[in-house]
Amino acid sequence: MKLFVSVDMEGITGLPDYTFVESNKHNYERARRIMTQEANAIVEGALSTGVKEVLVNDSHSKMNNLLVEELHPEASLITGDLKPYSMVQSLDASYIGAVFAGYHSRAGQPGVMSHSMIFGVRNMYINDVVIGELGLNAYVAGYYGVPVIMVAGDDGACREAEALIPGIITAAVKQSISRSAVKTLHPQKSQALLKEKMAEAIKKRDEILPLIPPEQPVLKIEFTNYGQAEWAALMPGCEIIEGTTIVKFEAKDILEAYRAMLVMVELAMQTKFC
Repeated sequence: MKLFVSVDMEGITGLPDYTFVESNKHNYERARRIMTQEANAIVEGALSTGVKEVLVNDSHSKMNNLLVEELHPEASLITGDLKPYSMVQSLDASYIGAVFAGYHSRAGQPGVMSHSMIFGVRNMYINDVVIGELGLNAYVAGYYGVPVIMVAGDDGACREAEALIPGIITAAVKQSISRSAVKTLHPQKSQALLKEKMAEAIKKRDEILPLIPPEQPVLKIEFTNYGQAEWAALMPGCEIIEGTTIVKFEAKDILEAYRAMLVMVELAMQTKFC
């Protein structure tokens, strides 16, 4: 049995603000150690149920945050940021399930450091269904017939997961007070919770259905600034919906939609606010 684990950072235990998730800030080194410990707890929980192979994909920012020398030795790691499928790199039909850890809620929603890929995105849609990183990643898993069996992060991420995927196991390691303040478990308690919930998710995996994406999906990204929409619309196949900051792309499948999203947000970040 093989398990895929995508680990973001904003939803990790004890992290309330940007000083923990940006590599040039003073709290970052503390945060990446806790992040690695939480990944290890998930790996241990999976191995305890008979899983033989765990692939961990670092999924935050430059995607080189996890400390490989401190990662569980039975886990394989994908690290580095130029990955065609970003947060779900190398996920395919060979996995019994996917786990999203350290996740946060989508842009515009309550939750610690809530956003969707970049802070310039107001909303993302697949066929008019509003989604965030969690939803889009779950659609990619569903394309391969793989269910997302567990989501761990703040309470906002857990609510979002439960609304998208009936029966999913969630582990809320902190409660959001505001977008930059949380009430958090101690890391030791979080790690115990993650092990317990991971074992439960493996046992219940057959009860959790994949989130199947629509065929030929229409991706729409609403940006906060018209200049961002202009940059994103430079990608062939994209167009700005008149009178809005929404850029539309008609994809052949969810994999193409996902890669289009990555290109669109990278282009949008070229916008200068001067």
